[in-house]
Amino acid sequence: MPDIFDEVQEDLRAEKAQRLALRYGGLAFGAALLVLAGLGGWQGWRWYQQREALQAATAFLEQHRATEAQGADLKVAGAQFAAQAASGPEGYRILATLRAAALKAETGERDAALALWAGLAADAQAPQLYRDLASLMWVLHGIDTQAPAQLSARLEPLTRPGNAWRASARELQALLALRQGDKAAAKRELDALAQDVTAPRGLRDRAGRLAAGLGV
Repeated sequence: MPDIFDEVQEDLRAEKAQRLALRYGGLAFGAALLVLAGLGGWQGWRWYQQREALQAATAFLEQHRATEAQGADLKVAGAQFAAQAASGPEGYRILATLRAAALKAETGERDAALALWAGLAADAQAPQLYRDLASLMWVLHGIDTQAPAQLSARLEPLTRPGNAWRASARELQALLALRQGDKAAAKRELDALAQDVTAPRGLRDRAGRLAAGLGV
């Protein structure tokens, strides 16, 4: 008798499974197709991103080589990097922005350079490291033309412990103090920077020389 009951239970389970397959098999098949389509779409998107990144890398490197060539028109190069920054994928967009801004500053287009750095500094999609670098460059090239309060506000977050650009930002703080005629504050900052073992050696040496030259 137990064997008969076991056999009946097996038959019922098999029948139930068959009914479920008939009822939901179409849905399962459709779901499988959706999964496969999703995987295919993801692979296609990944391929598209890789192709775009490769094209951006090639264009960036070609433009970089052209810029480094003797007799290169740096104004034209700056405009071309700016165009790449406007259309490239994120990583190369950031690099092209920084390169375009540097070239524009070098060729006297300071306002355009400041605008590029300000835009990158405000870009929430960019890594903080590059946003901070853009702020640092904005202060460096705007220290003679921008309002001291704005310059100081941009520098303050960069001088906090742990920031990658802290030492350079502190040096700029000292230069900003000098611009405002506060030699004592500038010397205090430079003396402290010269003694900061976490700062790059070259920057520490320069801070020491500048502090000594102030004679306060």
